[in-house]
Formats: sequence, C-alpha cells, structure tokens
Amino acid sequence: MREAIEAFIARWQGREGGQERANYALFLGELASVLGLPPPDPAGARHEANDYVFERVVRETARDGTVSHKRIDLYKRDCFILEAKQSRFAGDKKLAEAPAEPTAGKTRGRRGADRAWDVLMLNARRQAEDYVRLLPPDHEPPPFVLVCDVGHCIEVYANFRRDGKAYDQFPDRGSFRIYLEDLRDEAVRKRLVAIWSEPMSLDPSKHAARVTRGIAERLAEVSKALEAAGEPPERVAMFLMRVLFTMFAEDVGLLPTDSFKVLLRECEAQPDVFPAMLEDLWQAMDEGRFTATIKHKVRRFNGEFFKDRTALPLDKGSIGKLREAAEHDWRDVEPAIFGTLLEEALDPDDRRRLGAHYTPRAYVERLVVATIIDPLRAEWEQVLSTAERQKTDGRGAEAVRTVQTFHDKLCDTRVLDPACGTGNFLYVSLELMKRLEGEVLEALADLGGQEALTGLEGHTVDPHQYLGLELNPRAAAIAELVLWIGHLQWYVRTRGGLPSDPILKAFRNIQAKDAALTWDGYPARKVIEGHEVFPNPRLPEWPKAEFIVGNPPFIGGKDIRARLGDGYAEALWAAHPHVNESADFVMYWWDRAADILLRRGTELKRFGFVTTNSISQVFLRRVMERHMSAKRPLSIVMATPDHPWRGALNHRAAVRIAMTVAEAGKRDGVLREVISEEGVDTDAPMIQFVDRAGKINPDLTVGVDVTTAVPLLANEGISSPGVKLHGAGFIVTPEDAARLGLGSIGGLEKHIRDYRNGRDLTARPRGVMVIDLDGLGIDDVRRKYPAVYQHVLLNVKPERDSNNEEYRRLNWWLFGRKNTLMRGFTRGIPRYIATGETAKHRVFQFLDQSILPDNMLIAIGSDDALLLGVLSSSIHVFWSLRAGGWLGVGNDPRYSKSRCFDPFPFPDCTDAQKAAIRSIAEELDAHRKRVLAAHAYLTLTGLYNVLERLRAGAVPEALDATERRTFDDGLVLVLKELHDRLDAAVAAAYGWPADLPEEEVLARLVALNKVRAMEEKRGLVRWLRPEYQIPLFGSEQEKSRQIEADLEEAPEARATGPRPAFPKGEMEQTAVVMAALAAAPGAVDAATIAAGFRANAKTRGAVAAILTALFRIGVIATADGGKTFGLRRAA
Repeated sequence: MREAIEAFIARWQGREGGQERANYALFLGELASVLGLPPPDPAGARHEANDYVFERVVRETARDGTVSHKRIDLYKRDCFILEAKQSRFAGDKKLAEAPAEPTAGKTRGRRGADRAWDVLMLNARRQAEDYVRLLPPDHEPPPFVLVCDVGHCIEVYANFRRDGKAYDQFPDRGSFRIYLEDLRDEAVRKRLVAIWSEPMSLDPSKHAARVTRGIAERLAEVSKALEAAGEPPERVAMFLMRVLFTMFAEDVGLLPTDSFKVLLRECEAQPDVFPAMLEDLWQAMDEGRFTATIKHKVRRFNGEFFKDRTALPLDKGSIGKLREAAEHDWRDVEPAIFGTLLEEALDPDDRRRLGAHYTPRAYVERLVVATIIDPLRAEWEQVLSTAERQKTDGRGAEAVRTVQTFHDKLCDTRVLDPACGTGNFLYVSLELMKRLEGEVLEALADLGGQEALTGLEGHTVDPHQYLGLELNPRAAAIAELVLWIGHLQWYVRTRGGLPSDPILKAFRNIQAKDAALTWDGYPARKVIEGHEVFPNPRLPEWPKAEFIVGNPPFIGGKDIRARLGDGYAEALWAAHPHVNESADFVMYWWDRAADILLRRGTELKRFGFVTTNSISQVFLRRVMERHMSAKRPLSIVMATPDHPWRGALNHRAAVRIAMTVAEAGKRDGVLREVISEEGVDTDAPMIQFVDRAGKINPDLTVGVDVTTAVPLLANEGISSPGVKLHGAGFIVTPEDAARLGLGSIGGLEKHIRDYRNGRDLTARPRGVMVIDLDGLGIDDVRRKYPAVYQHVLLNVKPERDSNNEEYRRLNWWLFGRKNTLMRGFTRGIPRYIATGETAKHRVFQFLDQSILPDNMLIAIGSDDALLLGVLSSSIHVFWSLRAGGWLGVGNDPRYSKSRCFDPFPFPDCTDAQKAAIRSIAEELDAHRKRVLAAHAYLTLTGLYNVLERLRAGAVPEALDATERRTFDDGLVLVLKELHDRLDAAVAAAYGWPADLPEEEVLARLVALNKVRAMEEKRGLVRWLRPEYQIPLFGSEQEKSRQIEADLEEAPEARATGPRPAFPKGEMEQTAVVMAALAAAPGAVDAATIAAGFRANAKTRGAVAAILTALFRIGVIATADGGKTFGLRRAA
C-alpha cells in the first residue's frame, strides 16, 4: 500500500496547466484504485442506472419551462457528488465565471498572495451543491459534496441530515482539505474510503450517541447509590456535574494527561480520601494554582462552576464506576444528547427510562437550520458576493472589512430557547453557527492572510449568545454545562490549542424560570383555603434575541388543568386571554414568540418551534390564524406538518410532531412533507421529504386555503360527535345486559343499546353494549331497573366521585355530556350516517338508529343516501383530507365536524342526479356490509387497503397472498367500480369534469362555499334536512312556510322602486349578481343584469367578469356559447 501511495503522489504532484484539464477522470479512477475501491461504472444511455459514473447527466428546468442538461463530474448515489475545478475540452461545460488558473510559482491551495484559487474552489462547491437539488426525486441528497483540484487536493463538505441544504466543512475547518501528500496518513485514507463506501458511518453523532449513553448508564448507578445513602437529589446532581466536567477537561487537555484518572484509581484503593482530594483539585481549578492532589499547577476555570466544591463520599464500587466513565474519550461525547441523558441519570423517576427520551440530533438540526442557519447563510452569500466584487475592483481592504463586519454580527447574534431543557437545541445552534464561523474565518484568511485574523482569538461565537429559560433548575444547570462542553470541544478541535484563562465565564445566560407565566411573589405559590392562588398573573419577560427556537412542553389543552393544577391553569388563561383554552400548552410559546416578532422595532428575525402535529387542528390553528391575518402579519416560511418524534429505545412512546418556522411579513414558504421513514427507533433515523413551495396556510398546507371556508347554515345542527361516557363502567357485554334485565324488563331496551366506536367500524365490532340512562333521574333508575342501578353504583360512581366537574360528580349515573344535539337529529329516523373521527381511510356508512356512537365517531343526522353518496365521493374526501388534517401516532386523517362537514358545500342536484347518487350509495353500503358479513376476517380497513393498491396501479396478480384473499372475498373490483361510478355521478351533480385535479376541486369548493355563504346572508339556505332544521334554525318566514329554500322553488317577486347602486365590494357584487340570476325567469346576459342597477360605465364589465368566474366553477351554465347564463337548476 505504501509504495502504491507514494507512486500515486509522485505521478500527480506538481502537474498543472493544460494537461490537468483533461485528466480529472484518470486522476479519480487511479485514486479509487490506490484506495482499494472499485472504479466508476461505464455510463449507460438510460440515466436511471447511472449510480456511480463520471459525467452523470441531470436535468434543470428553468422558470420559463425550458430544460437543459448538466453533468456531474463524478457521482456515487447515496455517497457523494464530486465537482472537479478544471475546465475541460472545448464544447464541454466549464465553471461559470471561472477566474484564470493561478500562474506557475504562486502557492496553490495555500494562503498566499493570489486568491483566485480559493474563488475557483468556492465556485466549484456552489456548482456541486446546485447539482444536489437537480438529482432525480428518488435519489436522496448524498451526505457528501467533494470539490477536487486534480493532483492537488480534495475539499470535503458534509450534510448528514441529507436535506439537500448547506454542506459544512468536514470534519472541521482545520482538516476539510485533503492535500495529495495527506494520503500518506492512514486515517485520511480511511476517511476517503468511508466517503466512497459507507459515508453515514462518518456521522459523528452515531458514535457519540453510543459513547454518551455508556457514560450516562454509569452515572445513573452512582447517583442511585448516593441517593440511597440519603443525599438530596439536587446536591447529587451538582456534584456529579462537576465530576463530569473534570473528566472532560482532562481529555481535552485542560488538565494534565490522565491526572484525574490516576486520582480516581488512587481513591478507589482508598475511598476515605476521595472527598478531600477532589475538593482540593476543584479549589485549584477555581483559583488557578498548584495542587498536590495531581502534583501540577492547573489552569483557572472560574465561571462560578467550582465555587461550590463539595465532594460527596463514595464507596469503592461507586468510585470504580466514575473511573469507568472517565476511561471514555470525552472528546467524543455528543453534547446534543448528553444533557438529556444526564438529566435522566440524575432523576430517580426518569432513571429507569435512561436513553429513551433524548431527541435524535437530526431532528433538532432540521428545525435549527430552518430557523437560524438558513437566514444566516443567505446573508453570508450576499456578503461573500460583495467581498468578491470589492476584491476584484482592487479594494481588498474593503473586502476584508465587509467579511469582518459579518463576523462581528455573527458573534453578536443571540439565540433564545424559552423551554431549553438540558440545552440540546442551544448546543446544536452553537455548533452550526461555529461551522458557519469557520467558513467566515476561512474567507478572511483567503482575503487577507493570517493578518486578517489578528485580534479574533477572544472574539468568537461562544456560549454567551445562547440564552435559555427552563423551569427545572437542575436542567438549567445542565444546559449551561452542555454549552460549555460543546464550545470547548469545538475550540480544541478547530483551533488546535487551548483558550485563555479563565476557561469558563459566568454569563448567566440560562435562567431557571417559568416562560409561560409569572405573578406577584413569583416563584412562591400562595395557598388560600386549600387552593393555590397566583396573584396578578401575567406574561414573564423573555430575553431579547435575534432567533427563538425550541421544543416547549407537550401537554394537550384538555390536560392542562389536570397536569398543572386548577390554580395554575386559570392563571395561565387569565394571562393569555386571546389564546383559546382548548389550545395545547405549546401554543402559549408560539403565541408569545409571534407577539414579539410583530412588535415594532423588534430584534427578533425568526422563530421556530416543535409542536404536536395537532397544530393544524382548529383550536390550535386559531392561535396562528390571529397572527397570520393581522394587519402586520407573519408568515410560516417552513413547515413540516407531520414528523416522527421518538427516542432510541422501543419503549419510548411514539408521538407525531409538527415543525413551524415564522417570519414577519407576507412571504412564501417551503412545506416539507415526510414521504418515508426508516430507523425511527435508532440513533440515526432516516427521513425523506418532498418540498412544496408557496404560501403556507394556517392548516400547514400549500395551495388552496380551505381554512377561509365558513360554516354554512344549510349544514347546521345535523352533525356531531357521539356520546362521551366518562366512565368505563357504562360499557357491558350482551351477557351482562341480559343479567341486568335486557329482554325481560320492559323499556330497558331504550337504555341498554348497542355501542360502536371508530375501531368497531373500521375493523370488527367488539360486540359491546352501553347503559344509557339519559332522561332518567336516579330514583327512577333505582325504582325501575334496580340491577342497573347497582351496576352503575358499583362501577361508575367511584370514578365519578373524583371528577373535577361538578355536573359529572352530581349526575354520576349519566354520561359526561348530554349530547342533546346528536340525540335530537337521530330521533325519528331509522338510520344515520357515521364515520370515524380518526381513520386511515375516510369511509362513511349507515348505522341503525338503535346503535349509540361514541365520541370518536362523527354522526350525521340523515337517512338520505344522497348525503351518504356525496360524503363518500372523492370530492368530499379531498376536502376532508385538506380541511381536517392529520392526527395520531399512525398519522391518520382526522375528520373534524367544524372544518370538514359544516363548511362543505353540497351540490345543487336535479332529481335525476339525486336518484343516481342515491342508487349507487345504497348499493355501495349494502355491498360492503354483505361481504363483511360473509367473511369474518374481512374489515373495512382491509378492503380499502387493497382498493388503495389498485388505485395506485397495482394489478391483481401483484397482490400478496393476504391482499389477494381480501381482493377475492371482498369483491374489491366491485367496490372500485361503485366508487368510480359514484365519483362521476357526484362530479356531474356539481357540473364539473370527473377527472379534475385535487387542487382544482378544492379551489372550486372554496369558491362555492363563498357563494353559498353570500346566498345565506340574503336568506337563501339550501337546507340538507329542512323538515328538521327549519324549525330549529330557520328564519321566521321559513318556519311559517316550512319549505326548503332552494332554486327549485319560484323566486319571490322583486320589490319595485328605484334601481339600487351596484355594490363596491367584490363579495357584495357577487351576491347581487347571484340574486339576479336566481330571480331571472331564464338565462340572462351581463347587460340585462347590469340594467337592474343605476347606470355606471363599469357595472357591465364587472357583471361579465363575475359571470365568467361563476361559470368556471360550475355554478352557472350557458347554452349559447357564453352569451347568456343561468343558474344550474333542478328539473
């Protein structure tokens, strides 16, 4: 190997000029050979198989739609993109705007008088990073970008997030350039081999996670022993933190080599001297003096970290555990997860879950990059361009000042995490900003040599910029430790030396305080008559910062009172009156950050938070809507609406989260949707995304904003969730019901009913019943149904006695909610429509009126198959998926009554269209029930899983054995045909093509919702169930006439009198044109409608435009090529 390496270096070293331009492929092929790697494959005509080739072709589509072809010099899928810096044969590509090659005799690739080489390499890097985004959609961004100067060096840049964004110098600023002579170093060769063959093995977080967990496990054992000896947990925590920092200081050279390990070994043999020896060492570290404990003078650490230098006594075994922890190389500890693991090791409640709770670094980076690094890098690109222009113009000193100014700004940029925990978001922010600082310093050196860096030793990105608020004092202390460990790791790694004394500084940048609430006398809580009281509750001050990022507590809105206490919850709501009480706890952070962002003169540029993925649901979304629709609005510039969030052990509870990043003003954003997930239970999860650019709506979608749709009176009062029991004792088996008297006691059948939840509908019914005593007093229950009375007394009352709500305690035999609405609209009809609130497939079906739905079913009070058909169509499913959002561990679509049903505009059908839809819907419902009854193993979910496969293009022969059995027994082709026919029939009822794209369907539905809302304002309501709805919700006129106000009825005569003015508002203009069309006896043109208003030159044009818009969305029709129009009417 050595001879081959020397021969390779001798062959290529010093080769410059014209020969070099043609030799990059030869150079790289020989490099692969000398490293023992396979050479690139011959490129094929079909690019799909070109996964390791020279000249890999990629397509670039310009804004005007034109397509051009680019070529990657060397590409290895899932490994790297390599760009060689030389131009090549005439006619082939060249680096855009490439400066001339350095002349012979100048220092190439080293800091010398000529900077053209550095600019050329920078251009090549940008070009390589551009190619990342041009890769085919099924090619994930590679972890490495390489820039090669043939025969001289290779620059290495890495992005282990694999999100296609910024690539950082790897492994750091000091060694990202591999020069030809560096190939003599075995470690360098191994690094290159790994880049070629196993690039993700170089991700430092993988190795660091294992090391860090091993250390934390030993600390947990020591912590447990100290607490068993009676030491208070907080005292144990602070003691062990000092021990850990001492281990770290030794391994990075801040203490003499192995001095602390030797001390631990000596104390292990003689445990009684341990406290005194350790306290003497810590005093010396605080003061910077000689200590006999390790027989050396030590640096001054200060920073208040060793002001309390109490050392706790340990037995031989515990000191041995500390020695084992010290044997690890602390340079490899991962600060991003160390804090969380340390907190768990020190917390008796969390210790059993050690390693389960930390957040994978890639997840943290994802949000930090979008919130902080992206805008900083965008500014840095502008600075680089400016400096290059200044240098080209001969203004080198100005170029240096331009870059120095940016560096000054970077060193003053503050990041706040207002729920910082143990500091992982702050540390990752620090590291990524340090990486950016490395590029800035490299640029300074390129511009002005080492002299440009003079005076910067003490002027750097450091922990003082990273501010935190954390309620838990121990976690806050750990966060500060994590920042210092990370900062010192980076300093030693990149500067090759040690910082000046004092090593630590007392920045006091992490505050132990509540970020959501403060009150008079904080933090003390007053107790008056057994209740906690929070006088004058208000918002606490947050430190000023340019960026806010973090992961606030996950507490659901419904759990705030139970988790935080009645007094705290009420004080929180009083301090945040504009936040809905149903909003999750995290939204109080989101709302506060938004308020700060939109203040006049604010220093805040962006904020980004992790929230539960229910943020797109109504109660949480309202928090965002308030700020997004304000006079001075904010925009969401990055959103991931659904993302896994779990730790590295399987017993970690899985959750789904969302990430949102906000910036002031009206701006487009990037929606990042997860398309695949692998290894989510490991230290290195792999998540793939597809990005969509555009305006991000409050429901975290891009495109049509369905959140602007308003509830329609036509749909009022016939949709509701089912009953909420608040007592499992109400549920009984059929056998239990028989013992309680069902079938033998008259009238009991009204009070013990079949019961269904969402799983009963999508899988198989559980076969349970429910005791429903609605309408009965407790004396009536005891007198009429004594066995039932005793059952609920034993099985329900004990649970209800501890319920917070007075109604539930006093009315313990009744359900937790009366649900009068649902009971009303299901009374008097033989069946009703139901769907699961959360389900993989959106399926509607009829349930018998005797069946009682639970609160996770949405009941719709109609027995009309017309409604079942429209709801089951793809048009409504598109709507429900967009409007309802996604929820739960399985990321299942959620059907929200208020967002999916209430605003949905049903079609205005002819009688023939109604009959067609009803017929298909009845057949669909009967078909599903028939096959499920015939085959006990079949489920609705199983049927629709196979249907989904067919719709995705699978043929029956491609189904696996289980799917094929479902296909055959479930007659899934029949199911598919019925749905296809239903989709066509419903589309025809709307007057739309059956094959409209989803976005177009949604756009038309939103527009139709607005038209219907305006109709309702003037009294035209298209009731879905008029005989039930009008007496409850109709106007006095409607109540008296008891008619359905649709277009089948003759319009009322228009009032006589002077012609009105044509409205100025566009919404009002649409409404009056619709009214004129409704009143017209037949088709009319724009001139006829305009004549109904006072003369105005612009009126006719406005009416014509409105008619065109109404025609486009299918509300009106024309029979004469667009001369006249009429509303679509029933026959």
